[in-house]
Amino acid sequence: MGGESTTRTAPRSGGTGTAASGGRLGQRLSGVAVALGLVLFLGGFGWAALSYRPYTVPTSSMTPTIDAGNRVLAQRVDDGDQVRRGDVVVFRDSSWVTGSDVVKRVVAVGGDTVSCCTDGRLTVDGKQIEEPYLPKGTLAENQNFATVTVPKGRLFLLGDERQGSLDSTAHLTDAAKGTVARTAVIARVDAVVFPWKGGLKRPTGFEALGPLSQPGPLATIELLIVVGAVLVLGGGAYGPIAKRAGRSRARAARAEAAGVR
Repeated sequence: MGGESTTRTAPRSGGTGTAASGGRLGQRLSGVAVALGLVLFLGGFGWAALSYRPYTVPTSSMTPTIDAGNRVLAQRVDDGDQVRRGDVVVFRDSSWVTGSDVVKRVVAVGGDTVSCCTDGRLTVDGKQIEEPYLPKGTLAENQNFATVTVPKGRLFLLGDERQGSLDSTAHLTDAAKGTVARTAVIARVDAVVFPWKGGLKRPTGFEALGPLSQPGPLATIELLIVVGAVLVLGGGAYGPIAKRAGRSRARAARAEAAGVR
């Protein structure tokens, strides 16, 4: 009529059912992501609480590995037989310090003979030990001491700052010749966390004497916590993002519909 022609466009909402279904699927997936993220996040912290103990090191006897005031994470040790040469450990011995924990490095275990110094190096079972963790330019020991044979079930410990450390060399005249019982060890330091220095380097100088301790599960725990946090934040952000995207699509559809009338 009057030569008018009417153009009708098919509604673009033909995919509404699919879009709605996709929205429901997205909501379900976001819920799963949040739930899984919470499990990983909380599980990581729970694992850390069961495996590690935090300590603040009050002295500089372990400098530069651990400075005074540094906060460390030490893996709990239930069996002293887990302690090996090169480990930095936390122990309690009332003959050393009463009512306080001590942090030192194990340099010899039961049955070893230890002495210093040969060509400026600590000697264990006749082998000169490379100690890159010592402060640069310092001696392996500030005094020569006679060879000590470590009794079975005991440990010989030194600080990394040898000149200022009250370690086994300060107790050589004791009945135990400066050694500490394995059972006195309560934890093995795995990392310096404040200020952040990360995991302790492996004491490779002791490898010729036997296997070294393996790092604790701290790296795995950190991964669980980070992945969990990402999943929780990502899943929680899905709803607001999807809602905003839906409003943007709706405005675009209305603008397009108005343009074709």
